[in-house]
Amino acid sequence: MAGRTAPEVLRTVTATRYVTPLREGGSLPALVEADDDGLYVVKFRGAGQGPKALVAEVVVGELARALGLPIPELAFVEVAAALSGAEPDPDIQELLAASAGCNLGLDFLPGSLTLGPSAARAVPPELAARIVWFDALTTNIDRTPRNPNLLVWHGQPYLIDHGAALYVHHTWADPQRHALGRFPASKDHVLLDTAGPIPAAHAELAPLVTAGLLDAILALVPDAWLTVDVPFAAPDGTRAAYRDYLLARVAAGPGTFVEEVERARTAR
Repeated sequence: MAGRTAPEVLRTVTATRYVTPLREGGSLPALVEADDDGLYVVKFRGAGQGPKALVAEVVVGELARALGLPIPELAFVEVAAALSGAEPDPDIQELLAASAGCNLGLDFLPGSLTLGPSAARAVPPELAARIVWFDALTTNIDRTPRNPNLLVWHGQPYLIDHGAALYVHHTWADPQRHALGRFPASKDHVLLDTAGPIPAAHAELAPLVTAGLLDAILALVPDAWLTVDVPFAAPDGTRAAYRDYLLARVAAGPGTFVEEVERARTAR
């Protein structure tokens, strides 16, 4: 399986209308119309999870894309402070005012549905194994039957909502030790029953996760998102921390999370 390269830039659009809130999760996303006439599911920098959730969305989302996993297009969404004035809800006004500037949007997939049990069983075993492996690599705890964060659009699953992944960055406490850790949450993955062998997915995808690819993806992240509550010389030191963490995690995979997830899969 040939890997893809990271884009040199993400498109930037300007929000023109706050359409409706999506009352799901703690990130307070919303459907927003932009100046390209497109609709985006926007994650706001001013939400309680802060810019680190947006960093995870970019890094994990673009890594997924580079590995050939299906994900909606990501774009930066500029929000003007004046946009909040048109909203009658004071909570939304406060969120938009706190998020003036650059935020992150996912292309809205009209008509998509949350992946349910029957759709999960229809995902090909090889693709399911790649997704399970990828979520264990990136420590994404939000891929359970109760909260799959997978959409079905035109018959294909799409990965969304990676804000809870890479949770090491909330403290950056001994990231290299964390990289060698297992990932018990994999036993609850919505696609584990469907997945083929996880070691095969690792053998296919791990060689594609290179320092060059990670550096290119991390270069997409705005500097301002990499300077909040970090123990490094931000932003370049923060970028290096993400890169080194993911490289260490990939290298340790066969003896750590790959072995653990495969054990959980075969025990079903």
